Amino acid sequence: MQDNGNALKIFTGNAHEELVKEICVDLGCALGDAEISRFSDGEIAVKINESVRGADTFVVQPTCPPCNENLMELLCMIDSLRRASANRITAVIPYYGYARQDRKAAARDPITAKLIANLLTTAGANRVLTLDLHAPQIQGFFDIPVDHLYGAPILVKYFNEKGLEDITVVAPDVGAVRDSRSFAQRLEASLAIIDKRRPKPNVSEVMNIIGDVEGRNLILFDDMIDTAGTITHAAKALKEMGAKSIYACCTHPIFSGPAVGRLNSAPIDELIVLNTIPQNPERLPKMKILSVAPLIADAIERIHLHQSVSVLF
Repeated sequence: MQDNGNALKIFTGNAHEELVKEICVDLGCALGDAEISRFSDGEIAVKINESVRGADTFVVQPTCPPCNENLMELLCMIDSLRRASANRITAVIPYYGYARQDRKAAARDPITAKLIANLLTTAGANRVLTLDLHAPQIQGFFDIPVDHLYGAPILVKYFNEKGLEDITVVAPDVGAVRDSRSFAQRLEASLAIIDKRRPKPNVSEVMNIIGDVEGRNLILFDDMIDTAGTITHAAKALKEMGAKSIYACCTHPIFSGPAVGRLNSAPIDELIVLNTIPQNPERLPKMKILSVAPLIADAIERIHLHQSVSVLF
């Protein structure tokens, strides 16, 4: 695929090669020839094995665990492409790590989400394409264009095809109310809210449940599941309140620490996630994985051809 003579080239690091191959199939192009290796002391070595001079290049790399390794691979690849005279470099980051550090929540806290934005720009990225930022205002941390995609339409389509009735979308905490309300409107469902207290990071406690949940099919909706404390505590509380069935869904399945054990033992009928982060489906038998490859591929093509990306929102 070319636009004004500038070839489209897709590259990736080691974070999520399976997703990148799906994107290349949807775009009908080959994956760029690049090698990411390590020196004996652990330093990252990048080698681009084809010419990218004048090319429209896209580096697809979620900054998922191991976050720092994958982030450094992304920065090194961007720098390599810039020094090889690529015409434009777009960092495609399905999962943007450090997004939860978007403000000073306490004295002397770093705003690391802004630091990462600065690093990407300094490395040579001309544009960023990402999916479901934990805080949408992070787009303002960048001095380069940011295309922010949403995973909700993929999840809405899945639930519509299931044909569930008496649906209530549940926001697992107050911070998720806005996105959960939009999700509920798409499904023509009612909304419930869980009042949650977080005494310290990665620890949550359910205080109150606002809304009608008894005898209804509930969908817990959040942008990410990390240690799964919020989702599993919510599911248990909702089951005690008489929920008919409980579904949980998210865009970014991080699943760190005790997450897998918690999710396997939680009263959740089905867990639906997007593949922004690589997953082993055997760890969670109740998990359904939906692909974001067609959405990202469509966005890449539109960026390459200088077409509107907002229609994908």
